[in-house]
Amino acid sequence: MDRALTVLETLVSASEPLTLTSLAKQTRIPLATCAAIVYTLEERGYASRRIVGRSHFWRPTLRLYGLATQLVRKIDLSDLAQPHLRALADTLGMPAHVGVLNGRTVVYVAKAAPPGFIQFDTYPGKVAPFNLTALGRAIAAYLPDVDLVPLLTQLAVGTGPKAPPPTAKALRTELEVVRAQGFAVEDEEETAEIACVAAPFFDAEGLVAGSVGVTGFSREVTGDRLTAVVEAVRAQAAELSRHLGHSPA
Repeated sequence: MDRALTVLETLVSASEPLTLTSLAKQTRIPLATCAAIVYTLEERGYASRRIVGRSHFWRPTLRLYGLATQLVRKIDLSDLAQPHLRALADTLGMPAHVGVLNGRTVVYVAKAAPPGFIQFDTYPGKVAPFNLTALGRAIAAYLPDVDLVPLLTQLAVGTGPKAPPPTAKALRTELEVVRAQGFAVEDEEETAEIACVAAPFFDAEGLVAGSVGVTGFSREVTGDRLTAVVEAVRAQAAELSRHLGHSPA
């Protein structure tokens, strides 16, 4: 099974059709075994070949796309994220959220909250400017430049006591820090006394798909507990990435 998946992944990642010899060399799989695998893939509709003289050139088919499309239709991000959010909320005693980017806003698509009298004003469906939230910045830090540049012209002004003047240059610098450290921190920028830590998660293609974060009082999030909060958030983001098919290099 491992060898079959290696062959399939190699065919998909190749920029052009491969001969059997080239495929065996790249995968480091014996030629006879490699041949048996690609013939089976052809029989099942996952690979096809073009014959030129005595050479056979192999490439993948769109049947994989059909499988992926069916899978995507069945995945509900809010349901998929719930166990990870529940674990975060129970571990840290703070509400946990998943956010996705929609234009210049981040949308809260799922939440898990610990029991208690104090509850924060966060809920599935809530929207907030991406540049004022850790959830939004954790996503924006991993966007390709073609997607990020338009957002830099639509920065919201924060109403919290620590909200800096919104400038594209300053945000770019901050996003570079977020990308380098793997998480974002928002401290009293949207609301006084409230802070948030968030980390990105990725899909099977390695593209940022959203972020996981926790919200709490600033003194609890950014104080002595910050390291533990960051570790817990990043761990659950990595697990969510894994469930979406992401395989980090």
